Amino acid sequence: MKKFLATCLTILLSVNVLSASEFTLSSKDLKGQLSTKQVFNGFGCVGENISPELSWKNAPEGTKSFAVTVYDKDAPTGSGWWHWVVFNVDGKTSGLVQNAGNPKANLLPENAVQSITDFGQTGFGGACPPKGDKTHQYVFTVHALNVDKLELKENTSPALVGYMLNIHTIEKASVVSYYSR
Repeated sequence: MKKFLATCLTILLSVNVLSASEFTLSSKDLKGQLSTKQVFNGFGCVGENISPELSWKNAPEGTKSFAVTVYDKDAPTGSGWWHWVVFNVDGKTSGLVQNAGNPKANLLPENAVQSITDFGQTGFGGACPPKGDKTHQYVFTVHALNVDKLELKENTSPALVGYMLNIHTIEKASVVSYYSR
């Protein structure tokens, strides 16, 4: 009888593990290395500065909104470099289209806010590591948040947005790509 109960318990636990869905982020545009599409056009870099398509699935229970960030921890600043900061993306949204980071294109979901990056402007700012520096990691992250809206404006610093994201993130998922020049 004990063996039968142990077998049933093992099967039950296995089914629960197999049916659990992980919060994931993916992109048709991102590969192991960033392309010139995702490279900044300025600061000595020549690229198209187009934000990649991003899609996510299996948001955790309790998700009310999303935020998307792109961060380069390898930037030689002592504090990394924020390349994109988007928040107040509706909780029913499952992704962002290519070039959504262009404020003039108006491709973000309604009410989403792009705050300033470390480039000092809103919108997506592509990769632009110093010439000859080591390869940099660009971490694209979607944050599932427990609030409908962050009461922040587009001129809010990336550090303050990051602080608020840390307070309200239920779960997050990331994709990493690399670039050097």
